Amino acid sequence: MASTLGTCSTAILASRSLSYPTSKPTFSSFSLTSGLNYGRRFCGGIGIIERKKGRSQFAVTNVATEINSIEQAQKRAAAMESQRPVYPFTAIVGQEEMKLCLILNVIDPKIGGVMIMGDRGTGKSTTVRSLVDLLPEIKVVSGDPYNSDPEDPESMGNEVRESVMKGKELSIVMTKINMVDLPLGATEDRVCGTIDIEKALTEGVKAFEPGLLAKANRGILYVDEVNLLDDHLVDVLLDSAASGWNTVEREGISISHPARFILIGSGNPEEGELRPQLLDRFGMHAQVGTVREAELRVKIVEERARFDRNPKEFRDSYKAEQEKLQQQIASARSTLSSVQIDHELKVKISKVCAELNVDGLRGDIVTNRAAKALASLKGRDNVTPEDIATVIPNCLRHRLRKDPLESIDSGLLVIEKFYEVFS
Repeated sequence: MASTLGTCSTAILASRSLSYPTSKPTFSSFSLTSGLNYGRRFCGGIGIIERKKGRSQFAVTNVATEINSIEQAQKRAAAMESQRPVYPFTAIVGQEEMKLCLILNVIDPKIGGVMIMGDRGTGKSTTVRSLVDLLPEIKVVSGDPYNSDPEDPESMGNEVRESVMKGKELSIVMTKINMVDLPLGATEDRVCGTIDIEKALTEGVKAFEPGLLAKANRGILYVDEVNLLDDHLVDVLLDSAASGWNTVEREGISISHPARFILIGSGNPEEGELRPQLLDRFGMHAQVGTVREAELRVKIVEERARFDRNPKEFRDSYKAEQEKLQQQIASARSTLSSVQIDHELKVKISKVCAELNVDGLRGDIVTNRAAKALASLKGRDNVTPEDIATVIPNCLRHRLRKDPLESIDSGLLVIEKFYEVFS
């Protein structure tokens, strides 16, 4: 693995009119109707304009407020101190494949997330949650419940987009990327968003209360035991993952908001298979196994005991390594756009996918993205065959058609085909 391992202009939207094509990703350092009277109500950062007569109409208004940057930093520091201590990412022993897949998705979120499957007790959820310390800061519009990007119309909520079109100045703050846990027992209303019952009862107005998908926009959505997730929630995730938007139809309210997130799932294959439609939505697939070497097992037990005994002291002992890896990721995110991959290598990647009978082109796209992210992590501006060999099993393993009589691991099949094509 690699070493240790604001203000928006109206012009942005005016140039794109009603159609917003996907813009080239840039990575920061890892760093009105007339005639009738309207009343205005606010809920959770969303302003709702309600018509007094007839059926209600809803329009989103800007309610962002100026936040002092020093106060914001102090609040973030206080929040970090009050949070439950997280096991350091660099303290995790082994599981290099899983850790690499997670880091590559932080470098390039458009890879599409990672599915982690393996035995119980192998540190899957611990590793994912430890990623929080390494997540970079991003620009968001202050007070916006959807973490709108002030520079990308595709990631703006309707409220922010209308403000930009009217030429209003947006209040911009820096905040860490969110990691949102999706519990297995979550209801569809909690995930998608629903009517704000408190607002309806106290003020008699219809107001939208954003759900987990709104909170996860431009962040990470983590589902532990994803293979046990209810089908109706799987359908919701499929819809949002496919379009990048979440549309809610509830009690006369129709609202859409951006829901672009890195989807990370983990589970034990013995507890059930994952629906193929959802499996294909994960950009990469990592397999983890139980450590068999006695010395490593002892080291893991001792490290965990140290953490449980004094979490703060344990985290401080890995602070230098954490900062070094965070700087590597920041550097990789800033140089990613300059990384190139030769046309010949692109052709060979597509040939591997074609000869393995991979359905669709998602495998080709993800492999190209992951290889570029790895090259960027290693500090190079060109992709090599070694980079492709490292990531291609994780990008294609879960896309192969299942053969019940096949005993060989699908990742080995991908490697064999890779060397056959690239030789």
